[in-house]
Amino acid sequence: MNFKDYIRVIPDFPQPGIRFKDITTLLKDGKAYQAAIDSIKELVKDLQIDVVAGPEARGFVIGAPLALALGVGFVPIRKSGKLPGETVEASYDLEYGKDKLAVHKDSIAPGQRVLIADDLLATGGTIATATQLIRQLGGEIVGAAFLIELSYLDGREKLAGIDCRSLVQY
Repeated sequence: MNFKDYIRVIPDFPQPGIRFKDITTLLKDGKAYQAAIDSIKELVKDLQIDVVAGPEARGFVIGAPLALALGVGFVPIRKSGKLPGETVEASYDLEYGKDKLAVHKDSIAPGQRVLIADDLLATGGTIATATQLIRQLGGEIVGAAFLIELSYLDGREKLAGIDCRSLVQY
């Protein structure tokens, strides 16, 4: 299946010069969505994964069904202040400021093999922050899987040493 046929490209969103990759057109098609999750599962099946972690919010849309397909648990990585239990947090830079991600302290056990899953690898900032949190909890990152990779933004450079796999590249 050519997944690019199901991803809408919106020019000049959210600002001029950006060509936004909209996955909602893929998500609304049950067969395409299932095929994408199945294809990502095939990309990562050799990694011996104990748990999948996904950053809010689109990482939930890819990570949770991928975890189910793999028969493992899912760990949500949320924006700061969104989780009710005891958390660890890490800051990251945004275009205009900073933000924080958080994860429950008891969500990943030391030595657990973690796959990070998200819809998009762009500059790598969010995923680099997620790796900090996972490592802070003692998790072993076995890889990162993405529906889309914007290879021209060199996000893999921020993720040196992490086995990155993507279904679609632009």
